[in-house]
Amino acid sequence: MRLTKVFDERLEAKGVSRRDFIKFCGLVSATMGLGPSFVPQIAEALASPQRPPVVWLSFSECTGCPESLLRTSYPWIDELLLDVISLEYTETLMAASGHQAEEALQATVKKHAGKFICVVDGAIPTAENGMYGTIGGRPMLEIAKEICPKALANICIGTCSSYGGVAAAAPNPSGAKDLESALGDVLKTPVVKVPGCPPNPINFVGTVVNYLLFAKLPDLDDKKRPLFAYGQTIHDTCPRRGHYEAGEFVTEFGSREAELGYCLFQVGCKGPETYNNCAIVKWNDGTSWPVQGGHPCIGCSEPDFWDKMSPFYQSL
Repeated sequence: MRLTKVFDERLEAKGVSRRDFIKFCGLVSATMGLGPSFVPQIAEALASPQRPPVVWLSFSECTGCPESLLRTSYPWIDELLLDVISLEYTETLMAASGHQAEEALQATVKKHAGKFICVVDGAIPTAENGMYGTIGGRPMLEIAKEICPKALANICIGTCSSYGGVAAAAPNPSGAKDLESALGDVLKTPVVKVPGCPPNPINFVGTVVNYLLFAKLPDLDDKKRPLFAYGQTIHDTCPRRGHYEAGEFVTEFGSREAELGYCLFQVGCKGPETYNNCAIVKWNDGTSWPVQGGHPCIGCSEPDFWDKMSPFYQSL
């Protein structure tokens, strides 16, 4: 009870009420498909003082994934996650730089070998022994080979670390690859992929909460994505969805088509081949998402994005 009170006091100091916190736990539970009965357990897991150590490595990326995670205004993921996990190393947030930063990385890996979670964003350049991308004078490829195999598990956040993404798009002069392809047999620890360009922050939070709640990583699909977030296609859950009959497009919502508009398949929507929960959790405090705003899905959470899914405005 004392621990919960201390946690509540920390949240209140940051402007987050207990009511809002429980509402957030309900959102996480719904996203994970657990139901209302798990809300108290999620709240307890998030309030636990046992914080897993996390090393966040950024490779060939645009910083869009960490920015998406940290800049969201709801559900205060930036504040909440930093209280829930022990973020030991991240180039985007840490005050240290240069040799001091690299010493912090080495000290963390040595202290928590086999016990820390490694979060990776960005693809890894492999051409010319990885010399197209270096940090502190060392190739990103070398750093990944040293750090990632020592982790308890690796979470690839974003499509670049998951599948190569934009960094690996043709002609790909740097030889950029996703984490698993770049490391090959060197990487034997579990890998979870949370793709998207960028991914919805709640999917990353759900992955972390699953570990805190059940002491294991979430169930995955055949592409190593959490099933709770990537178990259905965009088209399956889209309110604009439709189908073709005798060569003509037919909406499935009858009188609502004037309100929702037509399915965007004919203007290039990749929803039928893209697995994600965008239509359910949405973006911007749950306000909207691209298709609701009238733009076709570009399939950013799928392997071989960008090459496979472009041109974006031509139907599959």
